[in-house]
Amino acid sequence: MNNRRTILITGATSGIGESLLHRYIAKGYQVIACGRNEEKLQQLAQGNTHVIPLAFDMTDTEQVCKAANKLNEIKHIDILMLNAGDCRYIDNAKAFDGALFASVIATNLQSLGYMLERFLPKVASGGQVVFVSSSATILPFPRAEAYGASKAGIDYLAKSLRLDLKAENIAVTLVHPGFIKTPLTDKNDFPMPFLLTSEQAASRIYQGVSARKSYVHFPKRLTLIMKFIALLPDFIWQGIALKSEKNNKNVRNDKQ
Repeated sequence: MNNRRTILITGATSGIGESLLHRYIAKGYQVIACGRNEEKLQQLAQGNTHVIPLAFDMTDTEQVCKAANKLNEIKHIDILMLNAGDCRYIDNAKAFDGALFASVIATNLQSLGYMLERFLPKVASGGQVVFVSSSATILPFPRAEAYGASKAGIDYLAKSLRLDLKAENIAVTLVHPGFIKTPLTDKNDFPMPFLLTSEQAASRIYQGVSARKSYVHFPKRLTLIMKFIALLPDFIWQGIALKSEKNNKNVRNDKQ
């Protein structure tokens, strides 16, 4: 009889998600590894009977439904880890890219509704739902209209769901990582202070989730500074952010 606890992790093929997968396997969990890259999922599952690969696109409600149906034999999930996401920027606000905005919102936020509809019923009393958002929601950043809005939506979703799942004894954890070295952040063309590895991020998330914390944020030397700045008058942060963006823009132009 399999007495292992079960966790479902989205975005398990790279970055934080892949590091979380290895962390939870090492801790004795059965891991349902979700992602779009079927080949990578099969590699992760090769030789490990405790990894269940599940390839599908979270933004496609039909694919999410089919993926959930493949898990009929799994009666319950202990932790639903909603980690997958996308990060793209609006480079010209005046020529606003509505298609890019919609795509990021669909990937980071709208898809969570599909996931919750199909997988939340499998989370039994005593279980946990984890939303990996971003510390970018603490302060507004230039060019981050799409990314920031999607992550702010996740914050509200997590906090609201926490209230409604209280009676079900299902905990909700909201995670605010700072800058983490992943394939997504490798594309960033600006300084990323206090950069952590995905393994360091996974360790902090694991500890916070294990303690059933409602809020996990790291590295605190970054997030606490951001929270302090957020308490100050808006013009102070605006001045800092706009000056920094001007310098970054000059650097980008020099590289072209």
